Amino acid sequence: MATAHDVAKYFLLIAAADEDSEGLTHLKLQKLLYYAQGFHLALFGCRLFPDMIEAWDHGPVILSVWQVFRQHGSMPLPVPPIGTSVSLSAEQRDLLNDVWNTYGQFSAWKLRNMTHEEAPWKETPYRNVPITDEALQRYFQTQVTNDRPDHG
Repeated sequence: MATAHDVAKYFLLIAAADEDSEGLTHLKLQKLLYYAQGFHLALFGCRLFPDMIEAWDHGPVILSVWQVFRQHGSMPLPVPPIGTSVSLSAEQRDLLNDVWNTYGQFSAWKLRNMTHEEAPWKETPYRNVPITDEALQRYFQTQVTNDRPDHG
């Protein structure tokens, strides 16, 4: 199983290689991690990474990733050094590329607002508590088209 930090590094590397990207902020990274976990649960029936996703005021957050990147505030996050390896399978990389291609085009605040309209965040009764795998899987199964993430 990958770690949330492996997935975060991969998204940072994708953003750095994307000439249309202005880099990743911490807020945007958190939302991409949420989408990656949700679609992995929907498509494969298991978690992509073991970390829980919590429902915070500004949307879904992985605490361990927040602790690493919080000092950057709303500034673009540093790109991992060239040659950084990430322990992800080809299947996982394909999913993350699909998530990036679907959601990477949106700003951090657009993604934040989108997550606030989605059932997993809306239906978590309290802030700063985990969003259940069941809630993620149930919602994201409705967002899959042809075994691919869809934003419809």
